[in-house]
Amino acid sequence: MRSQIAMHLLLALIGSLGLGFSTTSEATEAAGWRARLQAQRESTAPRPALTAPGTHRVELRHDGLTRHALVHLPPGFRPGQATPVVLAFHGGGGDAAYMADDDRYGLISLADRENFVIVFPSGYSRLPRGKLATWHAGDCCGDARDRQIDDVGFVRALLQHLGQQIPITPQRTFAMGMSNGAMMSYRLACEMSDAFRAIAAVAGTEAMTPCQPTHPVAILHIHARDDTHVLFDGGAGPDAFRDASKVMDFVSVPTTISRWVTRQHCTPTARRTLDVPGAYCETHVGCEGGTEVKLCVTASGGHSWPGAPGARLGRKAPPSQALSANAQAWSFFLAQGARPR
Repeated sequence: MRSQIAMHLLLALIGSLGLGFSTTSEATEAAGWRARLQAQRESTAPRPALTAPGTHRVELRHDGLTRHALVHLPPGFRPGQATPVVLAFHGGGGDAAYMADDDRYGLISLADRENFVIVFPSGYSRLPRGKLATWHAGDCCGDARDRQIDDVGFVRALLQHLGQQIPITPQRTFAMGMSNGAMMSYRLACEMSDAFRAIAAVAGTEAMTPCQPTHPVAILHIHARDDTHVLFDGGAGPDAFRDASKVMDFVSVPTTISRWVTRQHCTPTARRTLDVPGAYCETHVGCEGGTEVKLCVTASGGHSWPGAPGARLGRKAPPSQALSANAQAWSFFLAQGARPR
């Protein structure tokens, strides 16, 4: 009975943090992915150098804290051979293992199929095992913001650490994230534009004031029109967080896009580049450095990752299948990485 109560409490807490992860209703599958996540978090097996394909745990000390990330090398990885690198940031209340769970996001399968390195950093958590972590993405979110955690410094240190074993170039380094992780991706575009060529933000708007990038960064934003956490037209929705002080009055999607169009001197009028039932994309071209600012909107799906399989925690609507966030992000990264900087 106690274990059942604990499980229901955990589900309620995760839902209140606005993760938007997808899941199925079967109890056996829920137990299965929890076991996988727990095994990844608690593994004490030897950690080899980043030379063999597979998922590796990396730890480093930064700003007085022990931080970690999961690094996945695809089957086609060859030591010393340059390959694209994507950093994927979990949502508020998640952690690296949650974002790396392929049944939830499919990012490891994408990396294996397209042959790129994917890195899952873990945010700040005051809990011993690092669960329920958040990112200091500017004006949001949670303990990471309240304690002014140096997440930008952590990401820079992580890239430097990985660069000792993996050839990393800013031309082919990208960031993507969900919700609070999307906001963190925007912060990196603002403060680490020298290190990232493009970002893809899903269900999370910019939370930075001010933002002064030193290099052009291509922006892809994906958002559901009916998001009840980060409202499309601005503000925190009814499902954002039980404690409103842990989030912010979210910037709207149109304002976020407008800011980047202005910053990078893009063509003011967007061009419709995708129009399918339930979704569309619009792209601003002519930006500095040949970059683009692209917005994709789904009509439904709420606060979730479009294209993710299955139902979501609780009684929330399933993710939109009108487009795939993974496919949109990777094609965007490929196109932007091919442009000279």
